[in-house]
Amino acid sequence: MGLLEDKGRARLFYKYLSTVYDRINPFVWDERMRTEALDWLDPAADDRVLDVGCGTGFGTEGLLERTDDVHALDQSVHQMEKAFAKFGTRDRVKFYRGDAERLPFADDTFDAVWSSGSIEYWPHPVAGLREIRRVAKPGATVLVVGPDYPNSRLLQRLADAIMLFYDAEEADRMFEEAGYETYEHHIQQAKPGSPKAITTVATVPDR
Repeated sequence: MGLLEDKGRARLFYKYLSTVYDRINPFVWDERMRTEALDWLDPAADDRVLDVGCGTGFGTEGLLERTDDVHALDQSVHQMEKAFAKFGTRDRVKFYRGDAERLPFADDTFDAVWSSGSIEYWPHPVAGLREIRRVAKPGATVLVVGPDYPNSRLLQRLADAIMLFYDAEEADRMFEEAGYETYEHHIQQAKPGSPKAITTVATVPDR
């Protein structure tokens, strides 16, 4: 388990990263990649959509272009304060402070679920994916963006020491263990030489 796959350390990390996150993020996860991912999620205008690990609200902002019923959850109050500044606390987005592995929602609540740049910090990613499946309606689309496992052995060692990086084979294992039957993976990249993202689009099976 990597250094930041610990909830306490991850919160402390984002306490400081939150001050510069929106300036750094476009180098690894930009608007073009977000738009491409939103097209795969393809929420309807009246869908209730959950953003798990919303951070400062970059993904949330894209979701609001597609639907007006957005619910956003994060464990870092410092990240969420940045999102509050963008959207308000009681206006366009319903915010929740919570844990991806113990989502505070009833079964079958959401028509679609989005999570970008969050799974790599979950100590138990399969548990988080199961929770997403639980709170999403049967047939709902789930989209999860995480960091693709690097090819270089040196970078692999560094990645393993920090947080969860995973390839398509590991994504298969996680999603299957979490109970998903239909899914596909896409590799995204902001520009040549920048870190790659692995984006999985899955369908919630019937109960």
